[in-house]
Amino acid sequence: MTKVTETRTRSPLEKILLDRVSEHPGQVWLKWQETTYTWAESLANMRRAANGFLELGVQPGERVAIMMGNRPEFLWAHFGLLLIGGVSVPVNISQRGPVLSHILQDSGAVAMVLQGDLQDPLAAVRGNLPTLRRAVVLGRPAPGTPDVDFDRLMSASDADPDVTIPYGVTGGGMMYTSGTTGPPKGVVTTRGDWSPIATLLAASGIQPGGTMYTALPLYHGNALGVSTVGSIMLDAKLAIAPRFSASRFWDDCRRYEAVEFNTLGGMISILLKQAPQARDRDHRVRTVLSAGCPADRWAEFEERFGVRIIEWFGMVDSPGILLNDAGRRGSMGRSGVAGVEFAVVGEDDRPLGDDEVGELVFRHPGGRMTHYQNLPAATEDAYRGGWFHSGDLASRDADGFFYYRGRKKESMRRLGENISAWEIESVLNAHPSVQDSAAHAVPSDLGEDEVKACVVRRPGASLTPEQLLDFCHGRLAYFAIPRYVEFVDELPKTGTQRNQYGVLKARGITAATWDSAAAGYEVRRT
Repeated sequence: MTKVTETRTRSPLEKILLDRVSEHPGQVWLKWQETTYTWAESLANMRRAANGFLELGVQPGERVAIMMGNRPEFLWAHFGLLLIGGVSVPVNISQRGPVLSHILQDSGAVAMVLQGDLQDPLAAVRGNLPTLRRAVVLGRPAPGTPDVDFDRLMSASDADPDVTIPYGVTGGGMMYTSGTTGPPKGVVTTRGDWSPIATLLAASGIQPGGTMYTALPLYHGNALGVSTVGSIMLDAKLAIAPRFSASRFWDDCRRYEAVEFNTLGGMISILLKQAPQARDRDHRVRTVLSAGCPADRWAEFEERFGVRIIEWFGMVDSPGILLNDAGRRGSMGRSGVAGVEFAVVGEDDRPLGDDEVGELVFRHPGGRMTHYQNLPAATEDAYRGGWFHSGDLASRDADGFFYYRGRKKESMRRLGENISAWEIESVLNAHPSVQDSAAHAVPSDLGEDEVKACVVRRPGASLTPEQLLDFCHGRLAYFAIPRYVEFVDELPKTGTQRNQYGVLKARGITAATWDSAAAGYEVRRT
């Protein structure tokens, strides 16, 4: 039995973990490939990581970046930081160059936990990171660095961390969301509220001991906040896959005896593209928590796989969800969950009528719950008038159901990831043969976006699409590398010399557009 002392303030989530260990320490919580971890083993690993961070000099309130794929070590590090009042900063493992540098600088990360194969991307930007003291490497650290291996972190005691957390210092997570025309923004939670997610989980019907499965990345809010934290709240089991694989997906669900999984964006379309099999309904899954199920594939998915889709909408930026547990196909859901009110407003922030398209806004009964790291003006703008402005376009029908109608500003969503035009253009424009560029979305048959880059070459420069995409490797996340490239003489501009993305999107794919997929060009996941 775990000995519990009260030497420090404990978060609500830690108290629930302690309850789980006290109630059934030998019951399995985490399933990872062929290995399982009980509640007691999991808490012990979290505490080892917590004490390891303390031994490495990490203090309450300090930020530590975690750049790892799905694996138990991610969870030990993340929750270990929370136990000592530290702040976990999950980083997409595909980030490179300017975006990675920005996230690590902006967050003020003092340390970083990362996979061994990601040391080169860190080394490429490390000279820009004055606050970074060391890295903890899952593998062998690079010679000549102050870094240590992950085993060193986990060699610490599994005792309850002995640390004084000053008043006002709260541990938690800082997640970076894609900007629209600028770099990613770090979301800092000032006051947490899990009640909207608790309502979503209650609607799912998951019972204690049931297994929740996710193939979504732990560095995103869905897998970390809904599946992982949700499993702790529900006293359920959690099964994680290394990554999403359509061919292995249902075999994983059977293997782990999953009763629920989450989907984003094009996942439902991708799963439907798999050849029908006699075993399509041979599993225990009953509920799918979906964000972005295409309306025309909703019924087909439910019928083929024998599941119920519950659609919902939420953002890392501010707590609050729309929930559609009524089966209204194509709708994100209705307002009012946990007292959070949603509305659709026009450019003047005045409410619009039924079926009119405007920006989706919402407000929490507790007021402002988050802010953007180092961006007070952006925070004020997002929360203007007391409502959080999502940047998404939506409409509401006469029955109070909300429908997604696209993004208000120029960002894209591809393979479940948000991508800003800025992050792509900043890399393209760094090519010595590029004079100017504009990145924008074009429709994808998976229900999300594909990325197109319109590029103006420097006078006299010779540049092929293949050479341009080769340049992007190692500088852009693989999912942000454009599928389409079109060389143009000039870009349409506003009077203030900003790209006119609406004009480019209206042009779409032209006869002069080069398609990397049709050309057989392979984008490497470096």
